[in-house]
Amino acid sequence: MKILVCIKQVPGTNKVEVDEKTGVLKRNGADSKMNPYDLYALETGVRLKEEYGGTVSVITMGPPQAKAVLYEAFSMGADEGALITDRKFGGADVLATSRTLSQGIKRFGDFDIILCGLQTTDGDTAQVGPEVAEQLKIPSVCNVQRIEKVEKDNIIVDMDMPQDIERIKIYFPCLLTVQKDIYQPRLPSYLKQKETSKKDIDVFTFSDMEDQDENKYGLNGSPTHVQRIFPPVSDKVQQHWQGTTEELAVKIYETLKEKKFIA
Repeated sequence: MKILVCIKQVPGTNKVEVDEKTGVLKRNGADSKMNPYDLYALETGVRLKEEYGGTVSVITMGPPQAKAVLYEAFSMGADEGALITDRKFGGADVLATSRTLSQGIKRFGDFDIILCGLQTTDGDTAQVGPEVAEQLKIPSVCNVQRIEKVEKDNIIVDMDMPQDIERIKIYFPCLLTVQKDIYQPRLPSYLKQKETSKKDIDVFTFSDMEDQDENKYGLNGSPTHVQRIFPPVSDKVQQHWQGTTEELAVKIYETLKEKKFIA
């Protein structure tokens, strides 16, 4: 079984600068880490490999420094990795990102199962996984919380729906987005880290894409644009009161009434 896990490097802090002209995060030089939701997808892939055999590959889209998350994935059990990187891919929205990822996946190889985290912490759209499946013209299931069984040509999973849990059989090739309740991600292995520290990584740029229409990538291929990004304004104010229990009770009551929390 050939398994592919899509992972992403995201800012490791909320103190990230934004390009005022494009509304795009300035990722160069910012502290970064693997998207936490992708850790669950990676763990799912490694466990499937351990139980049913096969290989686990990882792919990411981002600037050259995004290679770091691929090496981190190697230390957690991934076998091969690929980076999709080109300035022409910068500023992509979910549609342009899914197009680029699907093109890179086609270039990387054929896979039975593609796994994605439910969403990313820097976007929270939960749209890229299903859109990649649409671009690749393969079936997908989202919100997977449990792998029930893997058979020769299909996998049976439990999907978390708003009102109930739905069990689905989906045939290969397919794409799954997994929830954080599915497995507990393992810690990176120091020995694997040493073994794979110089492992070769495939790098795909725009020239490697089958579709050479530049208007489908990056900002040019993004029908949605961010109008404004700004840090939330904090309105928290601390007050320290002193007095007897009765005095403090009256003070709290008057404050709540003044703010119209009580009549």
